Amino acid sequence: MKLLIKGGTVVPIVGEPFVGDILVEDGKIAKLGKNLRVKADQTVDATGKYVLPGFIDAHSHIGLYEEAVGFMQDGNEMTDPITPDVRAIDAFNPYDVAIKRALLGGFTTVMIVPGSANVIGGQGAILKFKSNIVDKCIVRAPAGLKMATGENPKRVYGEMKKMPSTRLGIAALMRNYFMKVQDYMEKKRRAIEKDGVFLDRDPKLEVGELVLRGEIPARVHAHRAQDIVTAIRIAKEFNFRLVIEHGTEAYKVVDYLVENKVPVVVGPFGFRTKIETKDLTYENVRILNEKGVLCAIMVDHPVTHLEFANIHAALAMKYGAKKEDLLKMLTINAAKILEIDDRVGSLEVGKDADIVIWDNDPFLPQARVEKVFIEGEEVRWWGE
Repeated sequence: MKLLIKGGTVVPIVGEPFVGDILVEDGKIAKLGKNLRVKADQTVDATGKYVLPGFIDAHSHIGLYEEAVGFMQDGNEMTDPITPDVRAIDAFNPYDVAIKRALLGGFTTVMIVPGSANVIGGQGAILKFKSNIVDKCIVRAPAGLKMATGENPKRVYGEMKKMPSTRLGIAALMRNYFMKVQDYMEKKRRAIEKDGVFLDRDPKLEVGELVLRGEIPARVHAHRAQDIVTAIRIAKEFNFRLVIEHGTEAYKVVDYLVENKVPVVVGPFGFRTKIETKDLTYENVRILNEKGVLCAIMVDHPVTHLEFANIHAALAMKYGAKKEDLLKMLTINAAKILEIDDRVGSLEVGKDADIVIWDNDPFLPQARVEKVFIEGEEVRWWGE
């Protein structure tokens, strides 16, 4: 199957925009250039349009906190502060109408994660919006272990009069968990060495083993600078890879983030409703980017709906961020943080043909998505 997208303003992300064509073969980008002369099974006229890679959300609760379900959410297992064995894919609902609107916002790939009520919240997954069957959407699962610092675990479990009710308790529970994982790994090693088999599996600790072996990163919710530093401290103690989620005060410790090569998924923007977000500023992404922190932008759907992420990103230009850098934060930077940049995040030969055609510059409020292709197939939401 060959698809030819002709005459659009192609924004490849990793190179300069140009007016030209994209050839797609068997779900991959085969050629980019001006006036490509090839025979195709389908030709799309993109004259006067903008052609970009699908946006990537590196932190989302879409399909877990569904629209219109109120308190009947499936994103937080608020019965135990340590729930590494729960999996976001087991709650993801492809019929959440927000997915339709996310596609119309230019998004093709998301990292879904449990909420931040628990210190160890569960396993996230990277999905593409290409099917009503979640298993056919999975790019990688598990793709990270969600963890949380700060006010959310304090509030949830403090109200229950149980640990953690303080930042002291949160850090202690993290350490306790990973110490148990270390002991579990040693117990497994000895059993296999002695008997050739290990028959005492613990699903809570198996996930932690993936983190300590470096197979998946910890994705740690941390707004305040002190919580970011605590997350880095614990990651260094146990030698695991770390991504900071939210990073509202990341600009306050930007040099420390650079020193420790820790990426940040920044957002959401626009609300200062609790103590953790009182120092929120749109300048955060500019400062982090200028200092060399690998950062992506999120809106923490459904805190702000994913369909409006392009507009929230564009607002950062008012505070000095550059348009080309912000586009990277919605595409290739997010792909790098998710470790899938060999497949998505830019328009390059050999990458998945996840392509979105806009009727205007996507950072303009009036811009609308006209067509979405995932791996070369045009996608329309299946829920109607």
